[in-house]
Amino acid sequence: MKKPVHNPREVAEIVAIQALSFVASEPERLGLFLAETGVGPETLRNAAGDPNFLLSVLDFVLGDDATVKAFASSAELHPTNVAAARQVLGDALGDRTWERDVP
Repeated sequence: MKKPVHNPREVAEIVAIQALSFVASEPERLGLFLAETGVGPETLRNAAGDPNFLLSVLDFVLGDDATVKAFASSAELHPTNVAAARQVLGDALGDRTWERDVP
């Protein structure tokens, strides 16, 4: 049995890896992602180990309401959990360019 993950950054990275798998599962979506990031298909696997790349995956997914809803549904997450993962990972990497909406 796997040990539960309690570190927020690790959880955020797991969500990002799930998001990458989701993006890669549809050729059209993957093509858009590769064009947007400039990463080639041949370097995708190696890039997945880079936390900054994982941040770009979450940005891509969160950039479109339909995409984030579809990913959240496939990963059995609430869309706000995807945004929270992006926030946690961004904070861990010192990225202050993305802010969540505060009422």
